[in-house]
Amino acid sequence: MIRIWDAETGAAVGKPLEGHSDPVLSVAYSPNGRHIISGSVDNTIRIWDAETGAAVGKPLEGHSDPVLSVAYSPNGRHIISGSVNNTIRIWDAETGAAVGKPLEGHSDWVWSVAYSPNGRHIISGSRDKTIRIWDAETGAVVGNPLEGHSEDVRSVAYPPNGQHIISGSSDKTIRIWGAETNAGVGRPLKGEIASVLSVASSPTGQHIVSGSKSNTIPVSELFSHQPSSTSNPLHAHFYSRPDSQGWVRDSDGGLLYWVPLDCRSGLHSPALSIIPATSHIQIVLLDFEDFAFGTAWTQIFNSAQR
Repeated sequence: MIRIWDAETGAAVGKPLEGHSDPVLSVAYSPNGRHIISGSVDNTIRIWDAETGAAVGKPLEGHSDPVLSVAYSPNGRHIISGSVNNTIRIWDAETGAAVGKPLEGHSDWVWSVAYSPNGRHIISGSRDKTIRIWDAETGAVVGNPLEGHSEDVRSVAYPPNGQHIISGSSDKTIRIWGAETNAGVGRPLKGEIASVLSVASSPTGQHIVSGSKSNTIPVSELFSHQPSSTSNPLHAHFYSRPDSQGWVRDSDGGLLYWVPLDCRSGLHSPALSIIPATSHIQIVLLDFEDFAFGTAWTQIFNSAQR
């Protein structure tokens, strides 16, 4: 059964949406808000009219086992689903027809699926402890699996700028990954005391919210953690936000670097710190790969000449 709720008053809107013959495990709204999709233990996906609550078309059938996760593409043209049968399917949201062959690569249940904000990629989290990235158009796997969790990956998500992937796991941690590098960014977030069942990014990309078996909903800074051993070994304050004048300073007030005014709102360091950019602001990347750091200009100059 599916229910629609009024977000302001908490009251149920209309009658429950009934049609599945088994529990509903996942639901999502279409980007335009006109439809709702649901994935069920009955192995099917259903599409519903969000205003009337009526079923739209026939159930989407193709998975041979329970559907654990469903999501819409950003343009609303496709639906993706992850299943206990280890596969992901892409569906035409208008006709309900399967698009292409199932995406196969995981060796165990696909707990969670999501589209990148630009719609070019699909990500999936699995019981096989990995995250995979797929080309949304061809269905081909992109790069190697993202490995680091020690137990099931129960949930995956993108922040709005698409620069990173967020994952929550039964190992009680949340991890952040570079969407282009497929490498872990910083240390795992370990605030949970139980399996992390769901993760999501705030609309600004500044915070992560997680749901777990601990009955709590912690909210974390997206990049508040410290650099990992694989990060560029720069002074930790390099990953801080600029002050009101645009300067990034160390703990003693020393000036590290300055950011022009028109770049601050979309500033992003590839290593850790992010100042979220909304969709209409360009993103400015700081590349510290060859950055020289020292306590004196002569030290910095000599380091840069090597």
